Amino acid sequence: MKKIKKYIPFAILVLLAAGGYVAWKKIGNDELPPGLYSGNGRIEAVEIDVAAKLPGRIEEMLVNEGDFVKAGQSLAHMQLDVLQAQSDEVKAQYQQALNNVAASKAQVTLRESEKRTTLAQVKQRESELDAAERRLKRSSTLSAEGASSLQELDDDQARVQNARAALEASKAQVASADASIEAAKAQVVGAISAVAAAQATVARIEADINDSQLKSPRDGRVQYRIAQPGEVLAGGGKVLNLVDLSDVYMTFFLPETAAGKLAMGAEARIILDAAPQFVIPATISFVASTAQFTPKTVETASERQKLMFRVKAQIDRDLLQKHLKLVKTGLPGVAWVKTDKDLPWPDHLAVKVPE
Repeated sequence: MKKIKKYIPFAILVLLAAGGYVAWKKIGNDELPPGLYSGNGRIEAVEIDVAAKLPGRIEEMLVNEGDFVKAGQSLAHMQLDVLQAQSDEVKAQYQQALNNVAASKAQVTLRESEKRTTLAQVKQRESELDAAERRLKRSSTLSAEGASSLQELDDDQARVQNARAALEASKAQVASADASIEAAKAQVVGAISAVAAAQATVARIEADINDSQLKSPRDGRVQYRIAQPGEVLAGGGKVLNLVDLSDVYMTFFLPETAAGKLAMGAEARIILDAAPQFVIPATISFVASTAQFTPKTVETASERQKLMFRVKAQIDRDLLQKHLKLVKTGLPGVAWVKTDKDLPWPDHLAVKVPE
């Protein structure tokens, strides 16, 4: 009797194992009707890392793990002392550049005024030269007739030469004034370019300041606080991890016989281990183009010997929005698919979602 009692626990384990095997055979894919397949998987969602664009210190965290956030909501603040100082400096440079533009334009106006003055002098010199030439002409006639002295003729000739030299000098001043105007206009262009450069720098620093106010890129839930206030981060340092609970799917594996017939957009059903009373509708959003061996955690040892294709079943966004607080990632379950669209869903796979 003692020997028999020693083997009783072992016999119980064997019976339990045999019962489990029989139950698995009854619900396994081998017992499914043609065109209906299932695969084990876990609920997943799109995850987003919120990171600091620039190196700096975290000044304040505005959310905690588990909080639901909206797109555009502030999540954390980085210290702005350095950026604010840079902004003040660049704004002063911008104002200085505006003043330089005004000064350069004033120089252009001044040079144009000087040119007008020089042009008036040219007119005057031309008039003086014309008068000197007429006087020289009279002096030459009178000197030839003996009615005027040679000294007076020489003086008139000198007046003509002086007037001609003065005219050439005035014309040279006009050319110099033109060059001065062009130089002043070039200074205006340079000053305007400096204004544009200062504006661009101001805009860049303002963008950096805005980026230092870390905001949520979309609706979601805070999954992890990776950093804490007071920590100094490098550029790209992660601060928070968000999960978008409106973009949820289950990844599972199907044999090539099923994956090859499965169409994108086909209907699917998901039953979670944690809530077997609900049947969640889904849509096939991805079928891998290449086969792979199934991970060990997905199927039995015999199934792992087959090449399998990775498939994603996307849960409807509107349904998720209605039950956002109930959505949790990482939950295991089973996904069911039909390769024959005309095949009706069995009664136990009829859609049943929380009210």
